[in-house]
Amino acid sequence: MAFAVSSTMLFVLLVLLPLSATAQPYRNVSLGGSSITANNENSTWLSPSGEFSFGFQQIIRGGYLLAIWFNKIPERTIVWSANRDNLVQEGSKVQLLADGRFEMSDPRGQRIWAATLSSVGVAYGAMLDTGNFVLANTNSDVLWQSFDEPTDTLLPTQTLNQDGTLVSSFSKTNYSRGRFLFSLQSDGNLVSYTRNFPMDNVLFAYWSTQTVGSGFQVIFNQSGYIFLVAKNGSVLNFVSSNAASTSQFYQRAILEYDGVLRHYVYPKSANSAGGRAMGWSTMDFIPPNICTRITQTTGSGACGFNSFCALGTDQIPMCECPLGYSLIDPNDRMSECKPDFAPQSCNEETSEADLFSFNDMLNTDWPLSDYAYFQQVTEDWCRQVCLDDCFCAVAIYRDGNCWKKKYPLSNGRVDPSVGGKALIKIRNSNATADVSGSKKSKRSILIITGSVFLGSSMFLNFLLLLSIFLFSFKELKGATNGFKEELGRGAYSTVYEGIIKNDNTETVVAVKKLHKMATEGEEEFKAEVDVYSFGILLLELICCRRNYEPEVEAESEMILADFAYDCYKEGTMHLLVANDEEALNDKRFDKFVMISIWCIQEDPTLRPTMKRVLQLMEGSVEVPVPPDPASSITSI
Repeated sequence: MAFAVSSTMLFVLLVLLPLSATAQPYRNVSLGGSSITANNENSTWLSPSGEFSFGFQQIIRGGYLLAIWFNKIPERTIVWSANRDNLVQEGSKVQLLADGRFEMSDPRGQRIWAATLSSVGVAYGAMLDTGNFVLANTNSDVLWQSFDEPTDTLLPTQTLNQDGTLVSSFSKTNYSRGRFLFSLQSDGNLVSYTRNFPMDNVLFAYWSTQTVGSGFQVIFNQSGYIFLVAKNGSVLNFVSSNAASTSQFYQRAILEYDGVLRHYVYPKSANSAGGRAMGWSTMDFIPPNICTRITQTTGSGACGFNSFCALGTDQIPMCECPLGYSLIDPNDRMSECKPDFAPQSCNEETSEADLFSFNDMLNTDWPLSDYAYFQQVTEDWCRQVCLDDCFCAVAIYRDGNCWKKKYPLSNGRVDPSVGGKALIKIRNSNATADVSGSKKSKRSILIITGSVFLGSSMFLNFLLLLSIFLFSFKELKGATNGFKEELGRGAYSTVYEGIIKNDNTETVVAVKKLHKMATEGEEEFKAEVDVYSFGILLLELICCRRNYEPEVEAESEMILADFAYDCYKEGTMHLLVANDEEALNDKRFDKFVMISIWCIQEDPTLRPTMKRVLQLMEGSVEVPVPPDPASSITSI
């Protein structure tokens, strides 16, 4: 809300307005011959105090950013960049030419970026102690300055004028323009928006000062205050009201990749820390909870589609995928989430409702994703109506009301203010897609691969080679009905469901078919099998060929489960592999046995999904101690 301040306060603030760039000491960059090259020599133009550097920072291998950064702290935190959306190659150069042009060119001499000058007559350039790089004439009048073209950061003594904008970075390590925008509009309103990424137009205003017709300039003064003023100098709104002296602290205000504008301070010395850690700490941030502030009709919300936003104890929003989902881009935690299971069939004869269940999440919702709404119903009724609907991805139950949600889910949030619970529909971990209504004997699951690959032992290699000879391509094509039922797809292969008949039994198989026989595809495939093959062998040994006749099925399962768990519990796991020294010497042996025991839990809800199994086998997730298979008190 806009407000005025007392005349005394106004006087103090006016005294502490940003100093003119012409009053700062210069370290001149002369015309012609002054240049910096992007390479590992790390040459820079320093400010007089050495607190700021101007030059190239290597962001990725072979990729450089022309930037300004804090030079006296280990983090070398970037505050401005010229080419955030287009990293340049090694050998690129920035130079102040003899005619006053300030340009960056690639190794071939092609211009990539140039400062837009307000007039001619540049006499020199200088990196100032304020963090501002300027081009000035002989009278020290500034003709161009980095402060007028901010990226995502404001520094003390910097102002943001009408039509001035900060755009967040894409991620913590990717400095290209991202999903959020902070702007002082020409109408005077200071607003934070979601951006229609990758386009430049805005979608949803999730914070504003409501100062249409009065806002004139955002000021970050030397006392550490950040505030919006009217044209007459009266203060309309404090963006950050926590003061910190610029003589004792480095400071910056940044619109971060999560959409939150934060005011940070960093002690210049241990003596000035005043109990603060020698690192960046937060003074202020807006909005307080971005997870609940964004509810947009177009776009994903604070996080990606199908994910949810939860505020951590450190007030930092975290984007997570629901159970049974994973990030499309593992390197971007704010990216979309995808289900790790086959979608529910919409075939009336095989609706698959019995193959799905729910993961309950309290105080969770995806507003505006609903397509059906029911009142005065029970939770059980809400569950069933979602189970019976192949389009229903999530049901929300709150105070007798039921909403059915469809893909993609947007505006996900977890917060006590939400109330109720989300019923997230997932395929049961022991269920496969399209069982075709078969009521024959229980079918085991095998993985057959149409390619020769490396195993973990001579015995396993023999089994794998034997399986290839036993199943020709023609037979696999027949078993999969012409590779018709797709279970999953990767960068180099597609997995299909098949059925192999043997006497009175049927075996469901997952057939991986390489569709990109490039070198990287083969290497990825070999690496994948090398990690998993030994574990698959142990699974086969522990859950080995079971007799699935109805009268002995349950008994056989229990005996095998108890035998495996007892061996693990009593430290006699060598019995599981008949004292095979090669298996026992494998460092992964104990881990794979533990995973196997998780897979044979009597309670199906305790059994990990295949994605979880692969994560456990890879080592990206620690394997918990497995319970007795007959127990139902622990969950992976």
